[in-house]
Amino acid sequence: MILLQDLPVEEVEKSFQLFDKLSIKFFQRLAVDLIAVFVLIRFIYFPIYRSRENVFTFFIFNIIIFFITYFLNKVEMSMGAAFGLFAVFAMLRYRTEDISIKDMTYMFLCIAMGLINSVTKGSWDDLALLSLIIIAITYLLESKLLMKKEVSRIVMYENIELIKPEKRNELIADLEKRLGIKVNHVTIGRIDFLRDAAQIHVFYYEE
Repeated sequence: MILLQDLPVEEVEKSFQLFDKLSIKFFQRLAVDLIAVFVLIRFIYFPIYRSRENVFTFFIFNIIIFFITYFLNKVEMSMGAAFGLFAVFAMLRYRTEDISIKDMTYMFLCIAMGLINSVTKGSWDDLALLSLIIIAITYLLESKLLMKKEVSRIVMYENIELIKPEKRNELIADLEKRLGIKVNHVTIGRIDFLRDAAQIHVFYYEE
């Protein structure tokens, strides 16, 4: 059995290089990153979109990117290069998936937070402030404080006589009566004249 005291000083120093990398600053950065992403996903994203699968994906992406970029930064890898690497990877991974723009935006935020908290120079409170700014802006944009949130619903409508442009007001009035909502505007999609039905996208403000 080889004891540490029997090894040359250079070998002993190399064996503890990993512990040198995992300094208190590393754990401070990791804590700020995990708390920030948890608040972003658990208290902003999940209450609105209710996608548990995406929650798992966002957390894993953020954690893996944080670890890899933190250690890659030890070999003089710039933030621009690291961000480009993982952003391209994310886009290639999900280019064929049925993922919405909002989900892709949150993935981008998780990637950005992992990179910012792993390689940005500054103390933990600086990183916490940056993360807080991102979270606050996201919350304001998702809330109704700045603007009303418009949502849409697809309806199969059988009275195709009302889809004519000159009868748009009658169409909206009929949809409001049937759906019990205040319709903002509508767009006409696919029309099936054989079944006398049309696919209508109804847009309204969420209460």
